[in-house]
Amino acid sequence: MHPELGVNIDHVATVRQARKSYEPDPVWAAALAELGGADSITLHLREDRRHVQDRDLRLLRETVTVRLNLELACVEPIVALACGLVPDQATLVPERREEITTEGGLDVVTARAPTAVAVAELKRAGIRVSLFLDPDERQIEVAAELGADAVELHTGRYALARGAVQTAELARLANAGRRVGELGLALHAGHGLSYRNVRPIAALEGVRELHIGHSIVARAVMVGMQQAVREMKQLISSC
Repeated sequence: MHPELGVNIDHVATVRQARKSYEPDPVWAAALAELGGADSITLHLREDRRHVQDRDLRLLRETVTVRLNLELACVEPIVALACGLVPDQATLVPERREEITTEGGLDVVTARAPTAVAVAELKRAGIRVSLFLDPDERQIEVAAELGADAVELHTGRYALARGAVQTAELARLANAGRRVGELGLALHAGHGLSYRNVRPIAALEGVRELHIGHSIVARAVMVGMQQAVREMKQLISSC
């Protein structure tokens, strides 16, 4: 069974916010991604609102007809907002103001207490919870202990590597993925995945969802959102 494709529309909002304008509209982009075959729509509502805005989340909750996956930090105002709007899934991620994009997985070993609070609050609201983690066995075990429904493995190191190093990173992800499955959690993957490197990740045993944003939005500038999503779906389905 091929993994499903979650399209992250954050970078559409990044282009809009560069001019503090009304276009391009990430809500429109999400609709086109659905028409291209997206199985879910992902967005990250950051504390500093650098790209996605509250208005985007509200409208996407009303208009998205596939699953809506909200990425968020373990911060009470954002968690409370999520609980009020009830996306289909919430993915807890680390967040730093100075980073360009998310640079690594959530450290649930060190930040166990705030993560536990966020997971419990989201689950009480009826929201499926995923944790964005590095492919580390202890992090995955704590995710299971906290009651998460899924783990999204951070594929950034794999995406940046080449040659033997990339092969080693792929093996690390495969081992971590097997541990996720052994613990009864759903396996997701994402970060840095592109048309050139996605197929080995899509072929990992048990992977159910891939979340991809920048590469699809970059391709969409050239060929349109529907076509860009359609091409990524074809790659994933060919594994």
